[in-house]
Amino acid sequence: MHELAIAGHVVDIAARHADGRTVTKVFLKVGHLRQVVPSALSFSFDLVAQGTTVEGAEMVLEEVPAAGRCQDCGTESVLKSFPLLCEACGESNLQITRGEELYVESLEMEEQQNNEELIADR
Repeated sequence: MHELAIAGHVVDIAARHADGRTVTKVFLKVGHLRQVVPSALSFSFDLVAQGTTVEGAEMVLEEVPAAGRCQDCGTESVLKSFPLLCEACGESNLQITRGEELYVESLEMEEQQNNEELIADR
């Protein structure tokens, strides 16, 4: 289950960029060709985030459809299933242009209280 490893990296990235702030949402872009199972990734994310500043954050996953440009006829096709073939000519000589993405697009975080607010709360 590679989703557990992916979730670990996502939590690490989010926690590092949060710099101590609480993360409320993590937005991911995942290409169709990455073969990620969304429910397994979500479960793994919740598990790995426990005890971190990312714990309780919502993971928002956007799947990016696969696409490729045919090297024979030049057509750009959405690649819906395997085998990956050009929609126009049926050839498999494709340059993948989309669908291999896997990255944290953005984070939502709570604002950090400044020292004066912390002292006033005591």
